[in-house]
Amino acid sequence: MSYAYDDQNVFAKILRGEIPNDTVLETDHALAFRDLHPQAPTHVLVIPKGAYVSFDHFASEASEAEVVDYTRAIAQVCRMEGVSLTAGEGFRMISNAGHHGVQEVPHLHVHILGGRPMGRMLARVADPQ
Repeated sequence: MSYAYDDQNVFAKILRGEIPNDTVLETDHALAFRDLHPQAPTHVLVIPKGAYVSFDHFASEASEAEVVDYTRAIAQVCRMEGVSLTAGEGFRMISNAGHHGVQEVPHLHVHILGGRPMGRMLARVADPQ
């Protein structure tokens, strides 16, 4: 498995300041910002500042400081946006990876969606046999 990182992806450009964003939170190792095309009342993207393609890439190669900071940034965003279980009624967190996961930007990112019931994520597929 290769984790070839494309430093011209839109999130890399956002991290370099080449593209503006609506920042929700910035930490040493993470940036959270509002999605340009929100799919729920709360729709925030959280990305690591490091060059990681997917969550498995991040989990296997990021430093402990990066992992802790990124995961705590996600928790902080949920609290700030009022969707955490202590502040609201819950949220959905999605991270797509690769072709089958329909990943559109090859930089690890999670979507934090909330503010309304999300419905089922996937419909059960009948057994093909």
